[in-house]
Amino acid sequence: MTKKWTVPALSGLFVVSCTAWFLWARSPTESRASTERPPQPATQLGAETLRYAEGAPQLTMIRAQAIPSSRVPLGDVLSARVTYDEDVTARIGVGVSGRIVDIKVSPGDAVKAGQVLAEIDSPDFGTASADLNKAKADEERKRLAVERARDLVSGDAIPVKEWESLQSDLAQAHAETQRAGQRLKNLNPRGLPISGQRVKLTSPIDGVVTDRTATPALEVSPGLAAPLFVVTDPKRLWLMIDLPEKLLGQVKLKSDVSVESDAYPGQQFKAKIVQLGQVVDINTRRATVRAVLANPQQELLPEMFVRARVLQVGGVGVRVPNSAIVNHGVYAYLFVQESPGEFRRRKVALLTQGGDVSYVGEGLQGSEQVVVKGALLLDAELTARTGDKS
Repeated sequence: MTKKWTVPALSGLFVVSCTAWFLWARSPTESRASTERPPQPATQLGAETLRYAEGAPQLTMIRAQAIPSSRVPLGDVLSARVTYDEDVTARIGVGVSGRIVDIKVSPGDAVKAGQVLAEIDSPDFGTASADLNKAKADEERKRLAVERARDLVSGDAIPVKEWESLQSDLAQAHAETQRAGQRLKNLNPRGLPISGQRVKLTSPIDGVVTDRTATPALEVSPGLAAPLFVVTDPKRLWLMIDLPEKLLGQVKLKSDVSVESDAYPGQQFKAKIVQLGQVVDINTRRATVRAVLANPQQELLPEMFVRARVLQVGGVGVRVPNSAIVNHGVYAYLFVQESPGEFRRRKVALLTQGGDVSYVGEGLQGSEQVVVKGALLLDAELTARTGDKS
């Protein structure tokens, strides 16, 4: 009896389990399918305008951005290099031999004019200072001898020949004092503080220590390849621009320059040309133009490579990324967001076109909402709808 009912019971249990599993697996799929909305088609308001309903999934692939007007460059992006502004840079070395006995500053420290950077023990200073003191003492001794002889010679107490010899000795002692003083001055043209044979190396300007080759106990001499300290004002830099010779006639003194760096994407720095190139490189056919670069936040550093654009004197346009431009034959178009979800295609005139960005003149005003992402999507849908109607 038990065997007779076991097989049907197991079969029934299996059928119920399969049915329950099927219903459980199917119900979430149907629920998800019922909640998903198909892409909403755009509404064409005119030959050049599309509108998407609020919440349409296509809007997630479109981004518009307000872009202000700006100065238009003369041509393509130019390669440039940031360097020290030599007008506010001091490369500090020594004119004597000696050994560094104390270092007072490190790279990155801000210093004032006259602040001690290092102390150097220099036998050259000791010898020169001793020679000067010796010459002064000898001159004073001979001066006193001349003073004593002046009263004696008037009374014929000493021969005239001896008087003349004393005067000659005093003149020679004075000349030796001048020579010793000049030698010490040549060793110390900046008038550094000296104590015995120890000289204090000071900064001649206010600034920041950007480089230091000085190390404790370093032997120094006038023939060192690199300065011991470099002090500069990091808020002022020079920009060395490689200018093609075809643009030499268009660039003028005091022309404005826009500078960009990969280290700060989207940020622009300002510079002004102060010197035009005097020689064209025979290999690159370019001249080096120097500009003064403002660096108030000390973001740019010497020896950085940057991109520079020399700006036109009166040209104004809208700087847009090339991803916003759609080309149809020889004509260029872009899309402007006129209201939320509504986009209009406009024909524009390109003033200049570069590898990443272009400047738009006619057809676009500054601060309009330009579609910088998804322009190809809008153009494809608008073109398809126009083709269907035709």
